[in-house]
Formats: sequence, structure tokens, C-alpha cells
Amino acid sequence: MKKNTRLIPALVALLVLMGLLAGLYLSCRPSPTDGIKFVSVEVVHADGTAKRFDFETDKEYLGQLLLSEGLIKGDAGPYGLYITEADGEVAIYEQNKAYWALFDGDSYATQGADTTPLIDGGQYRLVYTIG
Repeated sequence: MKKNTRLIPALVALLVLMGLLAGLYLSCRPSPTDGIKFVSVEVVHADGTAKRFDFETDKEYLGQLLLSEGLIKGDAGPYGLYITEADGEVAIYEQNKAYWALFDGDSYATQGADTTPLIDGGQYRLVYTIG
């Protein structure tokens, strides 16, 4: 019986901590810039060549923009949009472990394309990556 009385306060403390962390994330997460934005997207192909695309858009998220412009194709997965093709080049993970790595500025993106907020002046890269 004593074990149960110790477990209940620990569970309550854990739930409170989870609530605080969720609130902190929601208040600090990046949000899209309102209105028209100028952004650039660089696609680095398997052979190392790169092509830059500049956009003027009112879209809020990178995935929305890239899909509407026809620059990428992808599938909806359990973690959001999985990019299978960029600028006409297909990456097939099952064949050679190839995928499109997404960079937000110089950093590997911490979110998928469909949840990466667009900011005015933002620079994004899709890099064909193996392994």
C-alpha cells in the first residue's frame, strides 16, 4: 500500500512537468512571417550540381510552397511530408538509402518541410543524401 502512495505524487509531478514543457515549446517555436516573403531554395543533386530557386510567396510553410510550385513531390507519412523528388530527381531510400536532406539556413532542419515556417529572407536547401 505504501508503494502506491509514493507513485501518485511522482505521476502528478511528471504530468505537471510535461505540461510546462509543452507550454514552453508552444510559446517559443518559430512561426511563419505574415504577408509576402522572399525566400530561396537550393537543390543539390546527386552529382553535386546545385540549382537555386527564388520565390516571392504568401505561403506560410516551406512544404506548401515547394509543392505548389512543383519543385518537389512526396508522400504523407507518419512524421509529415516525406520528399521523394526534388527538381526532377528521385531519391529512393529502399534502393540505395538515398533521401532529400532539408537544411534551414546552414543547419539541418529540425522539422519536416510541411512544418518549416517560411520567414522573409529565408534560405533553404534540399540535398540529395545517401545513407
